[in-house]
Amino acid sequence: MARTPILTYDRGTLILHPPPRGKSWVDFATWDDRIEKFRIPAQQYRHLIVALKAEDREIWDQAKAYQDLDLALTSEKQPYPHQQEALDAWKAAGRSGVVVLPTAAGKTYLAHLAIQTTQRSTLILVPTLDLMHQWYAGLLESFPAAEVGLLGGGSRDRTRILVSTYDSAAIHAETLGNQYGLLVFDECHHLPSDFNRVIAEYSLAPFRLGLSATPERSDGKHEDLAQLIGAEVYRRSAEDLSGSALARHDIVQIKVTLSPQERQRYDELMAIRNAFLQSSKIFLGSIQGWQRFVQASARSKAGRKAMLAHREARSISFGTEGKLRILGELLEEHYPDRTLIFTDDNATVYRISQELMIPAITHQTHVKERHAILQKFKSGEYKNLVASRVLNEGVDVPEASVAIVLSGTGSTREHIQRLGRILRRGSDPTKQAVLYEVVAEDTNEEGVSKRRYGDDEQKVKRLKVVDGDKPKKKKAAKGKYPNSRPRIPKAAEPLGDWD
Repeated sequence: MARTPILTYDRGTLILHPPPRGKSWVDFATWDDRIEKFRIPAQQYRHLIVALKAEDREIWDQAKAYQDLDLALTSEKQPYPHQQEALDAWKAAGRSGVVVLPTAAGKTYLAHLAIQTTQRSTLILVPTLDLMHQWYAGLLESFPAAEVGLLGGGSRDRTRILVSTYDSAAIHAETLGNQYGLLVFDECHHLPSDFNRVIAEYSLAPFRLGLSATPERSDGKHEDLAQLIGAEVYRRSAEDLSGSALARHDIVQIKVTLSPQERQRYDELMAIRNAFLQSSKIFLGSIQGWQRFVQASARSKAGRKAMLAHREARSISFGTEGKLRILGELLEEHYPDRTLIFTDDNATVYRISQELMIPAITHQTHVKERHAILQKFKSGEYKNLVASRVLNEGVDVPEASVAIVLSGTGSTREHIQRLGRILRRGSDPTKQAVLYEVVAEDTNEEGVSKRRYGDDEQKVKRLKVVDGDKPKKKKAAKGKYPNSRPRIPKAAEPLGDWD
């Protein structure tokens, strides 16, 4: 009598032995000469089981170690229509797939609903420790009777509901792979990296949910999400939800002109950079072009000089005196509304903090200090807060209604994340938010600004360039602002002896 085939889990793969009859499993399997057995990628577990059941093949499944749960949501709040639609679409797709919702649209609560309806031991993946602790607190609130654990930041729990950073889960992927039936990937655009993707590849979890406001990646690896998680099943934009789940908002662009001294220096620096790029036949319109520029700057004195020129010119456009003057006017006009100020570099953050006496947060800010600053901002003790990229992702600040972007990258994701910081309605259904984008005119910043909005004509129409003398509260700011303050040396490394 033939033995029943046994399916086991082994360090991120499945072993099927002895081979079952039929052909359905063959497409998934690879022969391993070392153990003289067939191996199957763990992420193919669900497809394998479905294929074997279709042929009515019996196996002894010793691979899965995840457990059923008995969870009940304590929250009585009704999900927004878009949350229910997203949940229904995910369930209709076999509880596997990616949901794309803007920042502040309630992706975390959607995940709680998915966990409650799936009732399987669950692993939640997040990119940062801050997000890990936010998820932990939210899960305890929604499921107070459940045992929730942490993996990362010094914690190494193994509970039925586990919140982990991507880094920690990737390190332990071989042992986590068969312990969880549902994987929730928050900010799932982090998953397709070469290091993180093993979390999905080594897991046999049949149910998977990916969450992101902007899953697209510049390297094109977002296309791997369909294989690692599942196809995109639902998408809504900030405009779709404006006035319902999210606060109504305006996006206003203000152009400032460089001072004569700044303009002269900026043009000199750009001439040095562009001359080198032209002679080296390097074009900066792509990631590959920028990588070639970085490599060239390390190989020659001329390349180094060009890179220093690029950095100083960038510093001039990012920190022009005109921007700081407009910042002061906007803060005055919107007082006492809580306002978030974003820059691309730490030097400008500290400069604003020092000159305007505004609390600052960067990646250098200690965890306890960061927490204290955010708590005082949320309570209203601090009306303004300035930060670089550290607040782009995963910070819940529902009380903020104004954002001022003084500088940033051309990333659409960064724009959506920064806008999302002010779109949470909190307890005010009539909240009106506004995001100001302050751009140095006739500099590379104008091109960067256009890239933030992509090729979608509808997005470009939301960008307002208006005229007048002074920004008005809750309305479009006015005009092109000349720079009249004397120039202060910036933090960029000077050309020095390269001249």
